[in-house]
Amino acid sequence: MPKKGRIARHTAEELMAQQARGETRSDWARARAMTPAEIEQDIASDPDEAGMVVDWEKVSIELPKPEADLHMRVDRDVLDWFKRHGKGYQTRISAVLRSYVARMRHR
Repeated sequence: MPKKGRIARHTAEELMAQQARGETRSDWARARAMTPAEIEQDIASDPDEAGMVVDWEKVSIELPKPEADLHMRVDRDVLDWFKRHGKGYQTRISAVLRSYVARMRHR
């Protein structure tokens, strides 16, 4: 799986320090000066937000199901194929198995 070269990770402290040094492309003064109505208007005019409506009254939190620890034998060529696609191969194997189970249940 190819790495996403544009992703940068920072702690909250690092981000606050960058902001204090003025190393941000965000106009925080403008954002603080906006009224809630202006914020809503800006969001509504953003093409990336077009048609996106979130009803926060109906949002539910889904906790992940605990994983089971499994030791099994897998054909070497199958395992090698998943490993060749990089980090997270076990998660991808689980996703393939989940897809198979969902399809069998649907039948």
